Amino acid sequence: MRPARDRGSRGGGDRGGDRGGRGGGGRGGGYDGRGRGDGGGGFAPRGRGDGGRGGRGGGRGGAGGSIEFYSLPDKSVPIPNTQVTKTEDETLKKPAATAPTKATKTLPDISQLSLKTKFPPRPAYGTRGTPITLWANYFQMIPNGDVKLYRYAIDTVPAATGKRKQRRLVELLIEETPLSALKAQIATDYGTTLICQREIPDSDLEHGIVYKDEREDTPGPRATSHRIKLQQTGIFTVAELVSYLTSTRVDAAFPNKDEVIQALNIVVGHHPKSATSTMSVANKHYPVQGQSSEYANLGAGLIAWRGYFVSVRAAAARVLVNVQVKHAAAYQDGTLVELMQTYKAADRNTTLLQLERFLKRVRIETTHLPIKKNKAGMAIPRIKVINSLATKSDGQGLPHPPRVESFGAFPDKVEFYLDSTPSHPETSAPASTPKGGKKGGKKSGQQGTQPGPASGVSGKYISVAEFFRNRYNLKVNPQLPVVNVGNKANPSYLPADVCVVLPGQPADAKLTPDQTANMITFAVRNPKANATSIVGRGLASLGLDPQNTTLANFGIAVSKNMITVPGRILLGPEVKYRGTKSAKTSFGSWNMNQIQFTKGSNIGPWSIMKINMEGFRTPLDDAGFFSQTKINFRKALADNGVIAPPPTEIPDLALPRGSNYDAIIDDRLSKIPKMLPNVKFLLIVLPKADTGLYNRIKYCGDVSYGLHTVCVVGSKFGKLRLNRQTGQNEPDLQYFANVALKFNLKKGGVNQSLDKSKLGIVGEGSTMVVGIDVTHPSPGSASNAPSIASMVASTDGQLGQWPAVLRIQAARQEQVSDLDDLLVSRLKLWHVKNHKYPDNILVYRDGVSEGQYNMVIKDELPLLQKACKDNYPADAQKRGFPKISIIVVGKRHHTRFYPTSEEPGKIDTRSFNPVNGTIVDRGVTEARNWDFFLQAHTALQGTARPAHYYIVHDEIFAKAAVRPPFLNAADVLEDLTHNMCYMFGRATKAVSICPPAYYADLVCTRARCYLSRIFDATPAASTIGGGGDDPQQNEVRIHPDLADTMFYI
Repeated sequence: MRPARDRGSRGGGDRGGDRGGRGGGGRGGGYDGRGRGDGGGGFAPRGRGDGGRGGRGGGRGGAGGSIEFYSLPDKSVPIPNTQVTKTEDETLKKPAATAPTKATKTLPDISQLSLKTKFPPRPAYGTRGTPITLWANYFQMIPNGDVKLYRYAIDTVPAATGKRKQRRLVELLIEETPLSALKAQIATDYGTTLICQREIPDSDLEHGIVYKDEREDTPGPRATSHRIKLQQTGIFTVAELVSYLTSTRVDAAFPNKDEVIQALNIVVGHHPKSATSTMSVANKHYPVQGQSSEYANLGAGLIAWRGYFVSVRAAAARVLVNVQVKHAAAYQDGTLVELMQTYKAADRNTTLLQLERFLKRVRIETTHLPIKKNKAGMAIPRIKVINSLATKSDGQGLPHPPRVESFGAFPDKVEFYLDSTPSHPETSAPASTPKGGKKGGKKSGQQGTQPGPASGVSGKYISVAEFFRNRYNLKVNPQLPVVNVGNKANPSYLPADVCVVLPGQPADAKLTPDQTANMITFAVRNPKANATSIVGRGLASLGLDPQNTTLANFGIAVSKNMITVPGRILLGPEVKYRGTKSAKTSFGSWNMNQIQFTKGSNIGPWSIMKINMEGFRTPLDDAGFFSQTKINFRKALADNGVIAPPPTEIPDLALPRGSNYDAIIDDRLSKIPKMLPNVKFLLIVLPKADTGLYNRIKYCGDVSYGLHTVCVVGSKFGKLRLNRQTGQNEPDLQYFANVALKFNLKKGGVNQSLDKSKLGIVGEGSTMVVGIDVTHPSPGSASNAPSIASMVASTDGQLGQWPAVLRIQAARQEQVSDLDDLLVSRLKLWHVKNHKYPDNILVYRDGVSEGQYNMVIKDELPLLQKACKDNYPADAQKRGFPKISIIVVGKRHHTRFYPTSEEPGKIDTRSFNPVNGTIVDRGVTEARNWDFFLQAHTALQGTARPAHYYIVHDEIFAKAAVRPPFLNAADVLEDLTHNMCYMFGRATKAVSICPPAYYADLVCTRARCYLSRIFDATPAASTIGGGGDDPQQNEVRIHPDLADTMFYI
């Protein structure tokens, strides 16, 4: 058995883009290192992907199979900063102060005291493994010692309607008020905060501003007036931050650290945010013009832009700037006609609802009016925003509502009432002119230069097509829908022919499978290319090389070369199977030739059901071939140690074209418990990879009828491979073996194991390992989509089985509301299996951002403690049990490491990434925090993304006795976490994040299948009302027959 693929080990390589397009791609978020799927054979919906790429660099060329790695032009490798290493070491040597010295004797600062005990201090740095030096995508910041940052909150009254208008108001504040004298000393996020290099006089803290668009000399007749008040909210000295980071006192505290970092981020981000040639999304910046711009066509009206994430980070003894390649999907610029046609041509089944959702909030420039110029001779664009397509219910409160034949009607089928004496010129077709002489459209749609309506067509209804033919001598496309650039109450219509889509507009939706594939093709490059782009185009587009004037004026410099950091390569454990057999690992993967699962399961009565669909044929349609394939698969199960009797025959299930697939599947699966009450396991052969079929099967099996289901695609399950030795076609035993992995786990088996010594305190059998994750609504979800929390937990020290439980909770809430109830269910199951409660509970918490670490301690830890207090015997609690440690698992960070050498064993010679087992806990971390980066897996493509482990609470490791061969608690935890990555039961390879976090994430993904009506909602549900009834807990409540199993595999 060759290594079972885990489709990129989820986090394996950088790929994808920041946002999506229409359809059913992965979740939203950044494309930068995730790539997961069902792995190990069978069918499951494709997962997520993330990515990045690069530009100039060193190393040897890629031709002829030579090794490629990033290097400086002179091939030198700077040694990691020795002062940083010295500070790290000395910080851990010095104990926390027990009393203030005379020089510092003051009343205690409550905020400092709370910071000291908030998270456990780093007990030591890891020592195990082969030492290596790595590049890291960080650049050292060098601030002048006397740099002061004056922070001001921006208060706009009345508040701006939207971020774009607020940005423009802040621009006017800086450019056209007395504050302009300080423009060179100001940085801003163009939203809520302004940073100045000197204190702003009181006389300049409040200004009246009349809004005007860019390039306008004077405000328009309906321009809004605002007052912007600046309120000082802090004065920060960068030297204080540097002093804190270079201090070797472990109990030193700097309460303003996060605020200073935030202020520095605004200063660093000001240049790219201010550049008109850059598309900025938070702290990700995409050059869309000039030499630094790079893009690719994704199809269906979207393009992918390559850009760069930038963030200021605190580290031991220095301040760093983190830069990472990012990719984002954006709308194809050009004519709206072309965009509509390209979108529709990509899928002939495209509906008008899908088109409307795709175009919503797209900014366009109108072209049908004469060009208006400012005093400098520059054209003033007329910008509008698409609200919707024309709808029958538009403008129903107007005196003369428009007449729209149907939703998305064409120009000749949309009529509006044209008054005989309009009081203003028009730029678009107004729905009506209300009483008082004001048009019902948006104010921005009421300005223009054209005269009134042509004679002979006033005071009556007129179609959009006729209006533009009479007024502007334009013959519009009769087969494209009219867009509404007003709003539903006061619509204002334009034909696509007079609209040009502006460049650099992020597309906030999901990518289709084809678009995802194109994004991956564009985004996935080897580490050298990534690093080269960062140092070249990345620094240039961010204004770091050459340095922009904003940084210079603030007295801040940034180094031009990436830093190097010390790392170590941990040796992988020996993976054990049945009896005394073990597998030899290579590049973090292994095979199972002549080896059986550690603990095989007995499937019991089971069946194979083939689904047939008109227009899709597979080799299994031949009855004789299908029969032989069943025999071959059953033999493969036995070869891997799974006992399976001959499957019970079930008739094929036909899905006629156009039929209600859900109802047919539900009907068939509902009959199995009645007709075949002993059958609890189904292998379902699909005619094709179909997400809708898969989702319904999983809901029926997991929730409704208590049937284990494994889905395979007929063309893969029946595939034959040529045996080069015999010259005969044989079954695809690799595929069969991958499916066998799932069979065994679902039925309570253990696929692989490690020696108890490799699992430390967990292997002793008294520690329950827990994984927690929360999934949130993604682009394309219905408006009533919830968040879903999941928990998995081990049942013994072997770590072979991880039953799960899940709950629906409020949308976009990361805190797990019912965490105590979830843990109680896992504790009771542990008690059933072990006849006692665990002494230790080790939690790996997935999906939490740095800003939410406090939430885990403040809100979630008390719920875990409550569950224990309510269930543990009093004597155990008196003895201090259970001990709880919580480790946050970070996947969405932007830290990457690159090899500095082609020396064997220090670079993956296939992907040119660091080798699996690479760990870094120095150089880019803070000495006082306990965290580390671990790349346990081998990335198949792109740039490997290590997992980030941050210990937010510890009662288990730091105070426990350390046994040889370990030297300290950091060694113990790092080794345990690394070894657990070899225990993911769905693949014969080490995975990128430890299994408890991975499994919890899979449970969340499965829950999204159950609620696909909401998470994969129709465009109508997403934009109009929701995905039907609000979701209920019983829709994700697992059937009692499967509740204590790994149903989600």
